Amino acid sequence: MTTLPGASQRRRALAVTALAAGVFCLRPFWPLQVLPGWVVGALLLWAVLELVRWVWWPRRSV
Repeated sequence: MTTLPGASQRRRALAVTALAAGVFCLRPFWPLQVLPGWVVGALLLWAVLELVRWVWWPRRSV
């Protein structure tokens, strides 16, 4: 999978999605309840923007 074109973008998109889903799903647990809502919102917004950038403006290979 690492030798295919676009592997780094797919890996980054998977990491962003996993991080955002993890924070969203683990929010009810105590350590993440301490985080302010704007931190969680900013993280989810960052994840959405990264995925949109990845889909609309993919990195071109030379």
